[in-house]
Amino acid sequence: MKIISPSLLSCNFLNIKSELDILENINNLWLHLDIMDGHFVPNLTFGHSIIHKITKYTKHPTDAHLMVTNPQFYIESLQTSGIFNITFHFESCNNPKELIFLAKKHYQSVGISIKPNTDIDLLSNDVLKNIDLLLIMSVEPGFGGQKFIQKSLDKIKYFDNLRKKNNFNFVIQVDGGIDDNNAQKIFDEGADNLVAGSFIFNEKNNDYNKQIHKLLIE
Repeated sequence: MKIISPSLLSCNFLNIKSELDILENINNLWLHLDIMDGHFVPNLTFGHSIIHKITKYTKHPTDAHLMVTNPQFYIESLQTSGIFNITFHFESCNNPKELIFLAKKHYQSVGISIKPNTDIDLLSNDVLKNIDLLLIMSVEPGFGGQKFIQKSLDKIKYFDNLRKKNNFNFVIQVDGGIDDNNAQKIFDEGADNLVAGSFIFNEKNNDYNKQIHKLLIE
């Protein structure tokens, strides 16, 4: 099943309840929460209290992307938040396998993310076989509205072939610069879950269902 994950970083924070109400009537969504600490990336976003409120309000699975220098703190401090999937960056830890097993104690789904310039060979099979999700960043993390990096397509195809070869079970999620011009190509290369922010929330008439449908049509 193809999943679209609207990134709430791009929604209207002054009207977030109304934005969530629109999304509640759309099926097969995850709600993507970009959690930034101002250190790993130069931006700040959701605090713990807002995350708790969102997860309790929505029926959709919530998907936390930790762009932070100390992912263990957030994995432990958000364990009662109701988050469905939590993803941390490979570049932010010394022992990703240890952090995966820690997170699996508290969350139904655990993912790992890589920046555009991270060497894909650094992700060992021992790590990949233990994750539920691999988040491939197709822009540099930290800010919305960036242009999709085309070489990300080769990376998606590489990891799709690798999981088929080894019978790995992780979902491939892609985040950054996704719109109706590239979504189908990204799905075709093996992605299962697309994070889209600006494309969905910049729609002038708040017709988010229409924008999401554009990402899914073949």
